[in-house]
Amino acid sequence: MTPESLVVATSHFERDLKKLVGRHPELAEHYANIIGILKADPYNRTRSHAIKRLEAVSAGEGQYRIRAGRFRFRYDIEGQVVYLKACGLRREDTYR
Repeated sequence: MTPESLVVATSHFERDLKKLVGRHPELAEHYANIIGILKADPYNRTRSHAIKRLEAVSAGEGQYRIRAGRFRFRYDIEGQVVYLKACGLRREDTYR
């Protein structure tokens, strides 16, 4: 069994999250679920989560993305520490 990862939010992430939670109260529940997933399986070794390693993104810019509904969370992994970098909302008309 692998040890749990430590999840740390950057100040940029916290600002993004605070702005979005005011307009989208359901984000709080998604955020809680995401924290649990990232603590247990940040690399998605079980292949059971909506996690993607982003191509052409350097370390420190959020190399990984996890989806939760319309919300996207970008993060980096350094050893056993997961750094949440950004939180965003996918618009309804993105793929139309």
